[in-house]
Amino acid sequence: MEPETEKIIEKLKKTRISGKVSLLSLANMAEISHSHLYYIESKRVIPSIDVIIKLAKALKINPVILFE
Repeated sequence: MEPETEKIIEKLKKTRISGKVSLLSLANMAEISHSHLYYIESKRVIPSIDVIIKLAKALKINPVILFE
């Protein structure tokens, strides 16, 4: 996995945890499966751009922040 992708995943996870959002809640809000989000956060799966955007919107953050 590319270091840039790892940074995006880490930012997503950090934002989720700091916002006190559970894995299951975020998955439901982003309309993805709980297991898919688990695999993304554990860096077993590389998320698509569409999934990254869905997760960012569910966390109420601008997706651009994740790519900085």
